[in-house]
Amino acid sequence: MTDIWLHNSKSRTKERFEPLDPALVGLYVCGPTVYDRAHMGNARPVVVFDVLNRLLRHVYGPDHVRYVRNFTDIDDKIIARAEESGRPIDRITAETTQWFLDDMAELGAMPPDKMPRATEFVPQMVAMIEGLVASGHAYAAEGHVLFAVESDAGYGTLSGRSVDDMVAGARVEVAPYKRNPMDFVLWKPSGDDVPGWDSPWGRGRPGWHIECSAMSYALLGESFDIHGGGNDLLFPHHENECAQSRCAHPKGDFARYWLHNEMLQVEGKKMSKSLGNFFTVRDLLDQGIPGEVIRFVFLSTHYRKPMDWTAAKAKEAEGVLRGWHRLVVEAEPSGPDQELVDLLADDLNTAGAIARLHAMAREIAANPQKDCHVEKGIFLASAQFMGLLTGELSAWVSAGPDLTVFADRLAALRAAAMESKDFSSVDAMKAALVEAGVEVRMSKAGVELMPGSGFDASKLETLE
Repeated sequence: MTDIWLHNSKSRTKERFEPLDPALVGLYVCGPTVYDRAHMGNARPVVVFDVLNRLLRHVYGPDHVRYVRNFTDIDDKIIARAEESGRPIDRITAETTQWFLDDMAELGAMPPDKMPRATEFVPQMVAMIEGLVASGHAYAAEGHVLFAVESDAGYGTLSGRSVDDMVAGARVEVAPYKRNPMDFVLWKPSGDDVPGWDSPWGRGRPGWHIECSAMSYALLGESFDIHGGGNDLLFPHHENECAQSRCAHPKGDFARYWLHNEMLQVEGKKMSKSLGNFFTVRDLLDQGIPGEVIRFVFLSTHYRKPMDWTAAKAKEAEGVLRGWHRLVVEAEPSGPDQELVDLLADDLNTAGAIARLHAMAREIAANPQKDCHVEKGIFLASAQFMGLLTGELSAWVSAGPDLTVFADRLAALRAAAMESKDFSSVDAMKAALVEAGVEVRMSKAGVELMPGSGFDASKLETLE
């Protein structure tokens, strides 16, 4: 069996992964708050943990992994969006949840086994909060229930911060009903104009942090294997999850391995609306950038390193993927390359795995006369293992432009040039095609034209 090694944020070291129960490996990843389109930063953890999900299923079997990713469908941002738009909250969350699922499918992400919505688990949240109050880890104050940070001796161990340092560094106004500035909300009151549920503390709604603790407990138990998300969630969200879960279920471990992906940049700068470089996944898809290209760019950087999205990378990825699709046009997938699997098993080294695919593709292309059917099958299976070159993602390649008329014209010019020995017209047309981003292949068998990296159909108008 392949050994998997993962960098555990909790220990800050790379550890050999040993599941609690190999017959049911548990993976929980924090999902989106559904009030708008998913931006590129939201998409990175989806792709990262999709690869981990695929790896776990390969090693332990597809029926022995339970992948849970939640939806936060009650939140102040959602309430604000409803007030701005005049639309019902349930309509907004239903629409944006489906947007998210559709956009992530375009990136080749497999659906998790469970996708709980916070509003479906409010009774479990209330029960967990009741237990924390009863055990002295939480207290009610002015319609709120707050977690008492000082009651948890282990608070700060995940993020590596001390409570004293966190209090000293706090720059927010502290609510008067808090005993400690770092105490966080488990339950808050709801007025008649916002969603609310009955509770021992009055009509209200849950705080953000309690959601994931209650849902992971309900679906994975008090101890499970892996918890993941972006590193912006490490503190306070994941730290608070740890604290309340540890205190609610003191005999459990909660999550044993913690994985956090780094943030995304755009053209070397932090993605920001003020900088004009804020993109949703749908923005890029609507611009004609295929989801497979976006996925390839994401996977080309290790998940624990900042990822820089650039237009140049997208063009290069499109050219590479077009070549790879042509390479396996008649191949059938066999089994993935073990070297590639080992690279992914080494803390999800997707960048190394992409490099391995490049090397395999070069070897196949360098031996056109050799019977490479088996090698092509391994290459295809390896790419599909990473969620690339799949049938679901290949439509953009076959939907490319019809270059037949230009191929026929170039073939006719070449035939005439063979007679006249004047190849100037051939060279001129070939140069115009290359300028438009078309790959030109001329052989005794004929002329083959394929759209390559940076293909621009508008530049073909000069040839019409």
